Amino acid sequence: MKVLVGVKRVLDPQVKARVNADKTGIDLTNAKMTMNPFDENAVEEAIRLKEAGTVEEIVALSIGAAKSEETLRNALALGADRAILVQTDETLEPLAIAKIFKAIVDEEQPNLVMVGKQAIDDDCNQTGQMLSALLDWPQATFASKLEINGDTAKVTREVDAGLESIDVNMPAVVTVDLRLNEPRYASLPNVMKAKRKPLDKKALADLGLDTANRMTTLEVMEPPARDAGVLVETVSELVNKLKNEAKVI
Repeated sequence: MKVLVGVKRVLDPQVKARVNADKTGIDLTNAKMTMNPFDENAVEEAIRLKEAGTVEEIVALSIGAAKSEETLRNALALGADRAILVQTDETLEPLAIAKIFKAIVDEEQPNLVMVGKQAIDDDCNQTGQMLSALLDWPQATFASKLEINGDTAKVTREVDAGLESIDVNMPAVVTVDLRLNEPRYASLPNVMKAKRKPLDKKALADLGLDTANRMTTLEVMEPPARDAGVLVETVSELVNKLKNEAKVI
């Protein structure tokens, strides 16, 4: 069984995002970057499936600039067997990403595709669902538990009312939530070994896909600064401020 895992290079969640000078996006100059946290869970789950003997090969896929190789090397250090980088300097929308994933799936023929439920930079939460539609594969989103039973995957999903368990036939697309597992750290020996693992680079133009964006960003702006809070000494004072100043009760 082969698993294809998507990983994305994003701004470190501990770093404050700042708008660039022309207000067209986020300023990433000299910014600390990392693997998308939800994708870390996808990589970890694929590794656990391999350790359990269910999976034979893990292929990590990233789409982005040349520096995305660092993110893929991290996935290799964690336990992925090989990696593929589809290189482009363009900022692509979820549909374009899904089309690229489909092209790689057609080449690799995995039994399972795992991606984070969303990326923390755009929060779109669309790529996995679009990929499922393009492949005409079953999908299971927001997975907090995954069990593989032969050609079937049992997925526990987080929904508004609680938890939902569904069975999907494989091949399938699964998007994972943070509660699925606790990602491991890469050991130094594995970091060194990752440098020798195969990483295949492809140019986006060579795939022959229509990846044109369908949306235009007019302006990116920082949220307005919040007023400083105030301390109150009694409950009655708190109620008074909520009622007469904030007017929320």
